[in-house]
Amino acid sequence: MKKMEPKGNITSESLPLFEGDNAYLKDFATSNDETAPITAGLFRLEKGDSITYDYTYEEMKLIIDGEFHISDGSGEEITAKKGDLIYFPKGSVITFRTDNFGLGYFVGQRGQDEA
Repeated sequence: MKKMEPKGNITSESLPLFEGDNAYLKDFATSNDETAPITAGLFRLEKGDSITYDYTYEEMKLIIDGEFHISDGSGEEITAKKGDLIYFPKGSVITFRTDNFGLGYFVGQRGQDEA
């Protein structure tokens, strides 16, 4: 029988710098399926420069605090706030910015530290 694996409270963890001087990301858990891994973690963006990310995998992001202004290059921009869920398909190029900060919980179809 396979057992669940509690990972603890991740919202109080510090996040390492990901890009620039205001974007932070940490992977907290990765599935054991080597053919289709799933990784979950947190992404935080502080006020400052925007970050543009090229998704080479599928991802869902739940905004758990603050807000993000998110655009996909089509000219449309959304403001994602606490409770909003966004799907980023493989191949999308997404720009994130914030007026203060945003914190998102993500689940992506990729391996550990492949962001």
